[in-house]
Amino acid sequence: MTDQELQQLVERISLQSFGKRFRHQAVFNQRLKTTGGRYHLRDHHIDINPRMLTVFGEDTLEGVIKHELVHYHLHLAGQSGQHRTKAFKQLLQAVGGLRYAPRQLRQSKPTKYLVYRCEKCGQLYQRRRRINTQKFVCGKCRGRLIFQKSVLQ
Repeated sequence: MTDQELQQLVERISLQSFGKRFRHQAVFNQRLKTTGGRYHLRDHHIDINPRMLTVFGEDTLEGVIKHELVHYHLHLAGQSGQHRTKAFKQLLQAVGGLRYAPRQLRQSKPTKYLVYRCEKCGQLYQRRRRINTQKFVCGKCRGRLIFQKSVLQ
């Protein structure tokens, strides 16, 4: 789905569910990682996380759009669009929007560890950050540390 198709979808949902036009911009924002969408108070545009469509499907996307439109329409009506207000909760329930975006699984990259070995006693040290071997020594015997290898875990 392109940004233009998203714009048309948001406009259609706004008319059908709220009976009011959406006069601002709605776009996909790749940088949203932990949230389904975002409503901007200053310029009234809406950002949508594209993973709501690709990972969770059109029903979830529609629920997130309705959630952001509740913020939008309440704010333009001069009311508080905060999640905790009674007006927000009632309007969200009336239009059938999602209260929370579904949790996304974190796609964690393997962590890189650097392995150092003591020259005297053979003690191994695994660190994420580089150690200055000119400055730091073994905590067990005060021997010199030697870089061994990088390990992905």
